Amino acid sequence: MVKMRKRKLKKKNMMLFVLVLLITAGSLVSYGIYRNVAQSINSMYEPLHRDSEQKETEPHDPISILLLGIDERPGDKGRPDSMIVMTVNPKTKKTTMTSIPRDTRVFIRSKNDFSKMNSAYTYGGIEGTVQTVEQFLNIPINYYIKINMDGFKDIVDAVGGVTVNNRIDFTLEGVHLSKGKQHLDGKAALTYARMRKDDPRGDFGRQERQREIINQIIHEGAQLKSLANYQGILTALEKNVKTNLTLDKMIDIQSSYKEAVKDIKQIEIEGENKKVDGLWYHLVTDEKRRELSKKLHRQLNLNS
Repeated sequence: MVKMRKRKLKKKNMMLFVLVLLITAGSLVSYGIYRNVAQSINSMYEPLHRDSEQKETEPHDPISILLLGIDERPGDKGRPDSMIVMTVNPKTKKTTMTSIPRDTRVFIRSKNDFSKMNSAYTYGGIEGTVQTVEQFLNIPINYYIKINMDGFKDIVDAVGGVTVNNRIDFTLEGVHLSKGKQHLDGKAALTYARMRKDDPRGDFGRQERQREIINQIIHEGAQLKSLANYQGILTALEKNVKTNLTLDKMIDIQSSYKEAVKDIKQIEIEGENKKVDGLWYHLVTDEKRRELSKKLHRQLNLNS
């Protein structure tokens, strides 16, 4: 069975994403800040080739958003370190967040063979990744937000750091994190989000910590103290974020969908970790995949 965990969130901890939050904060201060936000979003805008052929979603339509944390380093095209599909239904006022293990074995059209989910980005970029996720879950992906994980620390530093409750004492890449509640700067937060080997839950544990970091960035960004550094936040986002969301759509999401993020279900795709042709994969049965697809179809008001 697909495990589901329901979490009620405070209004200020909206789980849509940092960009919508900034628009909201900017509109509360002055047109000057709003204009700067609009300019920054324009530089982040990167449409998919198919966007011109897709039907634009209407206000109050359920939507799906693919969140990608890309591990990009100099001289390397990179691969997704984190993949989360958000489905938001403003009519039922419910949101789901489905974390896809990066080692999930899937068929990749651009390679014409089976491989790990995160290699879809290596072979087909963002276009190929969206296509592969759509095929795996059998749902349309309306929008994507891509974040450079190596530059992720700049975003954390721009909001003044994040507070987390670490459950595992570990050391990774020269950074030691002890157990307990603590405030992390960007470098430590990136380490916290990346660690996997010392976590008994492996990828699932890492996905949970990445969602915690996203929550905390939004929490810190909502505080009035962050407005004093809004330009630093915008600069960090410009350098590290790409999306096919337009400013108008972000404003629409903020006004029409905010009630839905008060009720979020976390979905983890369980499977069997097993070697196939000498490589370790996360194997998901067709039955579990169909079960998950039906849940997401209902969330998006699609015919199964």
